[in-house]
Amino acid sequence: MGNSSVFFGIAEIGYFVAMMLYIAYFVFKGEYLGKVATTVTIISFLAQTVAFISRWVESYNIGIGRPPLTNLYESLVFFVWCLMLGYLIVEFKYKKRSLGAFVTPLAALALGFVDLTGMSKSIEPLVPALQSNWLLAHVTMSFIAYAAFGLSFAAALMYLIVKTDKRSEPAYIFWSVSGSIFFIVVSAMLLDYVNYKVVGESAEGFIKNSLFRSTFRNSSPGIAIFSYLAAIGIVFLTWRYGSILKRTIAGFNVPVDFLDELNYKVIAVGFPIFTLGGLICGAVWADQAWGTYWSWDPKETWSLITWFVYAFYLHARYLRGWRGRKVAVVSVVGFITVIFTYLGVNILLSGLHSYGDLM
Repeated sequence: MGNSSVFFGIAEIGYFVAMMLYIAYFVFKGEYLGKVATTVTIISFLAQTVAFISRWVESYNIGIGRPPLTNLYESLVFFVWCLMLGYLIVEFKYKKRSLGAFVTPLAALALGFVDLTGMSKSIEPLVPALQSNWLLAHVTMSFIAYAAFGLSFAAALMYLIVKTDKRSEPAYIFWSVSGSIFFIVVSAMLLDYVNYKVVGESAEGFIKNSLFRSTFRNSSPGIAIFSYLAAIGIVFLTWRYGSILKRTIAGFNVPVDFLDELNYKVIAVGFPIFTLGGLICGAVWADQAWGTYWSWDPKETWSLITWFVYAFYLHARYLRGWRGRKVAVVSVVGFITVIFTYLGVNILLSGLHSYGDLM
């Protein structure tokens, strides 16, 4: 893998550090912490850009010659690159660093998933089904859209936190449960990273099975039970003391109208790109590869579900006049379907897209 693996490693560590710095900035409101977080993010993004270009060059050097976008590892890395590019554009345009505390965990989660599942990082020749320019358009545009949806998720979650007051409100319960579950997943993966990656306590072949082995899938029943109880406790505490998080966000003077508008704008950009790249280009590629435009493959089905969720968002906003909490909930649900479309289908289901499995 050459130099690309070195730069990917720098980017991965950098994004994890940036995540912690943005969260520290979010909690302590230290302007210096915010500037350092932004600097680390920029350095990590540049390192990832160099890594992406290097991997492309390495592909040509070994006689394969393809863009690094065609397996699960490469597409996840490209998603992170698009996500962080979009975030940096938003930060520099609107001067809202607090959003970084909600965006960088997505990047850290994606890169942590790469390491902890042991998916192959080698440059392999393409199978015949993937040897098409339609594939490049399909994957590139899909992940640009996914990154836009990731930004909308962060903006929508912040909006829901700021705009809900009563713990009995459905929107309050929704964000406190979904947000805390996301935090629990990231924390569990960080523990896995420390136990199985940093200090090297596992054999190389065990990394594939190490996801959540430090917590929920631990061989010790006591640790596993404690992990579930701790997760329930975190959900409860988030629900009980969510007002603290609300006051913290309010302290940054982030206008709720800005969050609502940002949520809308990035979906308005991402949806037509996803329609063209994720569905139309994907259908043309499927016809070339398998002789049919649509086969109700699990990936295709869940892509269509994702499309319907975001189509409903735009319909509700344009024609029904929905604003605020209602569309913010739809945005969060939409990104949950994105995650399942991309990762859940690959892990839990099988189909024509099974070439994108972990190995």
